Amino acid sequence: KIEDELEMTTVCHRPEGLEQLEAQTNFTKRELQVLYRGFKNECPSGVVNEETFKQIYAQFFPHGGCFEGRCQDFASPSAVPALCAFPDASMYAHYLFNAFDTAQNGSVKFEDFVMALSILLRGTVHEKLRWTFNLYDINKDGYINKEEMMDIVKAIYDMMGKYTYPVLKEDAPRQHVEVFFQKMDKNKDGVVTLDEFIESCQESVNSLPLFGFVSFCCHSCTGSWAD
Repeated sequence: KIEDELEMTTVCHRPEGLEQLEAQTNFTKRELQVLYRGFKNECPSGVVNEETFKQIYAQFFPHGGCFEGRCQDFASPSAVPALCAFPDASMYAHYLFNAFDTAQNGSVKFEDFVMALSILLRGTVHEKLRWTFNLYDINKDGYINKEEMMDIVKAIYDMMGKYTYPVLKEDAPRQHVEVFFQKMDKNKDGVVTLDEFIESCQESVNSLPLFGFVSFCCHSCTGSWAD
């Protein structure tokens, strides 16, 4: 255990060690040790860049068969044609990486990863919604415009694939964005603020599919990272 802590301090440049992360997250020290071993196994350098992040994320969504032009057959050789019929998860992984990369420096450290995972897995509804807002706010200006929402929703539909049942219409992403934006943009100024986003999702938790869609976004963020 001591070696794990010393190793984490050296690789991730975090002199506070596991105690600091335990205080900042909803994970126990033991859980953090397990998560770190898994993180280090995938990212020996202690940091992950976007390309590596996409490759790891694609493993959790193998139905995104043609990942950057390469067939990622995680099932069996006979599954390749079926997998390649679907779009890939790389675009959604790109947006996820930007959300995990809180310093916006092109890399995600273990601290970044575990802080986000703590929110997505064990955070309050308010914390999860705040994090999801940050995911949608692609340019980080504090607002979500319709184009940003369209980019994220389309990436999610691409990750789900075109051959879902029932079959999704080609303009389904745009239709959903129109419904979501109409609900969220309370003052009709063309952008959604954090307060509007949270208020709309909380209002919709028992009445509209909006909150369910946002919940799906949160679930997709974690994939199988915590397994």
